[in-house]
Formats: sequence, C-alpha cells, structure tokens
Amino acid sequence: MADAIWWQVYPLGFTGADVTGADRRPVAGLGHITSWLDYAVGLGASGLALGPIFASSTHGYDTIDHYRIDERLGGGPDFEQLVTAAHDRGLRVLLDGVFNHVGRGFPAFRRVIEAGPGAAGADWFRLSWPEGSGRAAEPGYATFEGHHGLVVLNHDNPAVVSYVADVMAYWLDRGADGWRLDAAYAAPRRFWADVLPRVRAGHPDAYLIGEVIHGDYAAMVTDTGLDAVTQYELWKAIWSSLNDRNLFELAWALDRHNTYLDTFVPMTFVGNHDVTRLASKLLDERHLPHALVVLLTTGGTPSIYYGDEQACRGIKEDRPGGDDAVRPGYPARPADLAADGWPVYRLHQDLIGLRRRHPWLHTARTQVLELTNEHLVYAATSKDGRLVVALNLADTSSRHHAGQHSQVIAGSPGAHLDEEHLTLPAYGWAVAHSA
Repeated sequence: MADAIWWQVYPLGFTGADVTGADRRPVAGLGHITSWLDYAVGLGASGLALGPIFASSTHGYDTIDHYRIDERLGGGPDFEQLVTAAHDRGLRVLLDGVFNHVGRGFPAFRRVIEAGPGAAGADWFRLSWPEGSGRAAEPGYATFEGHHGLVVLNHDNPAVVSYVADVMAYWLDRGADGWRLDAAYAAPRRFWADVLPRVRAGHPDAYLIGEVIHGDYAAMVTDTGLDAVTQYELWKAIWSSLNDRNLFELAWALDRHNTYLDTFVPMTFVGNHDVTRLASKLLDERHLPHALVVLLTTGGTPSIYYGDEQACRGIKEDRPGGDDAVRPGYPARPADLAADGWPVYRLHQDLIGLRRRHPWLHTARTQVLELTNEHLVYAATSKDGRLVVALNLADTSSRHHAGQHSQVIAGSPGAHLDEEHLTLPAYGWAVAHSA
C-alpha cells in the first residue's frame, strides 16, 4: 500500500439515492461511480474507498443484509462491473464493513422482535427483557451511541465472529481489495483479533483498516492485527492550527504522528463522510492549500473525500439528516461540476503527483526546523529522500533557511529560492528538494 492514495466515495449520496429508505429505487446506482473512475485516476488516486453498499434500511450504516448490494445501488452485476473497471485502471477497491451494529431490520433481530426471548439468534445481541415479559414485549438492547436504529452485535458470540469473517472473505473473493471497519473502536479488540486472522488466511494481502477516533492507535493495531487506523488526531490539528494560526499545535501532532509510524502507517485525511467539509471548516480559504500540503507531504496513506478535491462546502449537523450536506450527489459527468472548483482539483493533482514521485513519503518522519505561530518549516525524511516544506500563514512574506543545493519543486505563486533561503509570499507555501 506504499503508493495508495484513496478517493473516498459515499455511494448512496454520490448516486443520489434516497437515504431515508422511503424510495428504494436506484437513481443512478453503482454504474454512476464507475463512470467517474477516469476522473479519480486523473486526480492521481490509486484506490477507490467506498462507503456502505450493502442492503440497509436508510443511510447504509443500519445494515440488514451483508451479502446483498443495496437495491438503491443496483445489484451484484453492478458491483462486479465497478470492481472490474476499477482494477482495469489500476485502482484498488476498499469496502466499508459495518460490523459493530446492524439495523433493526436485520433478520436475526427481526426474529427477536417477532418471537421473543426464545428466538433463534437472540444471543447475537445484548438484550434485556422486562421481568415477566412475553412475546409481545420488545427487549431493551445495546445501541451504537444511543441510536435506536443501530443494534449492537454481541461480539462475544462465536457465531458472530464466524459471520463477520465469512462476510469479509466473501466480498474479497468477489474482487474487493480490503475493508474499512466502521466504528472499529466500539467493538472489543479481542473480537477483531479473532476475526482478522481468519480473513487473512485466505486473503493475506487484504488491506484492513479500522475507524478509530480517540485512544491508543498503536495498541489498537497491535492488539487486533489491523494494518492501520484512521488518524483523527492529525485531522483535527491541521484545521484547528490553521484556524487559530497556532502552528505549535500542528507541530505537536506531527511529532505524535512520528510515534505512530514506528508501529504502523495511519490513514490520513482532511475530510470524510462524517465531518464538516474542509472548505467550510477553515475560517480563511487561503489556508486550504496549507492543509493539503501537510496531508500530502507527511507519512501516511492519504484519503481524499469526494468533493474536497473541488473545494465543495458542507456543514455536518447533529440532527436527523444532518449528514446530507457532506454526502451530496455528483452530476452526470465532470464537465457539469462548478468551474470554481477546478483550481483546487489541479492543486490536488500537483501535490498527489509530487507524492507519487516520492513514494518514500508513505513512511516519512517529520522534523520541525522552524516554528512560530504563523510559520512552520519541516523536513520530511526517510532513508530514500528528504524534502523541506515551508508554510506561511501570515499576511506578509517570510524567509526561511532551506539548506544547501535545494530546489523548489512545488509552491504557491511567488515562492522562490534565493541561494539557501526560501521566500514565501503572504499565505504562501513551498516544497523544496533538499540534498
């Protein structure tokens, strides 16, 4: 995965499907995503990271059948065509596995509601029955973060372990290259430690990443057998330090990031389907290039959330339907995108191209060379290379030492090298190759 750069898509939103579940008809289906693969390749991506595609009641995270493509997205042949088309273009395919919880329409849970405590599969869930209750009573049950429609599985049940391992292997057999495990932090680590070796027995090269927000990232990897987890610490530090013009926060996070790289290579990002869009999160749009520069010049496996490459806006809200603004539909073709987003697309292309010309950045460590509230210069280094990255958040120009025999290989207009020093314009940035 050293060259992997993911383009993440939330399929139900991207294709214009009704996420309330009221209308089950496909608007465009997975074929719509297939038609955008050349765009992803042009961006520089080497992988397609899909959100939920399996049958669910509403938004995809309340799964009712892990073996069936949601009818709003089409069917099995549409999946096979998407995978084939992706692979033909050199794109890997990552699936979203929602295995911490299921929807209320999941067959085993539906049997519980219909048949009561004696229902087959009742031990798949963590239930509490009212004293003296019969078949007419609904049990209490563990939910994911209080959401009534998300029923937590009993991860101590060997049948659940076998089920999840079988689902993962089934779709890998059908062409997927890996899994993002949704809410991996919410299931016991021992559960993943039981599931993942079974999956790897038949698919040793599968890329398995867990969604983890807080906690000990390295321990999560070593205790479970995951390849990686999501790097939310760095995500937060990037936009927060830019908004506050406090690059000390970013420097601290980069130092923490180095320690994670000693154990695993995190998935890095500046946007995803669960957070406010970067272009909306930043208080000053002139800092958007700085965020992208950090993402694409530090160690990690970068993921670009669809729309961010066009500087799309959208604010996540804590209410029903509050994710819709950050999970929009995409038009029929790239030519239908707004014209003002293409400069940001081209900036992504330039920075992704830089990264792919220096694949050692995948595991590069970051060394801070200069630091003030509004200026940061760091070296991205490995045994195979060294780049010097300079950021200027101030409204005046700045000058920074870059080292001997340096050469600017990317930067904002006006950034230039004068002997051993980089000069950056206001709100500028530059990347220099340093001997």
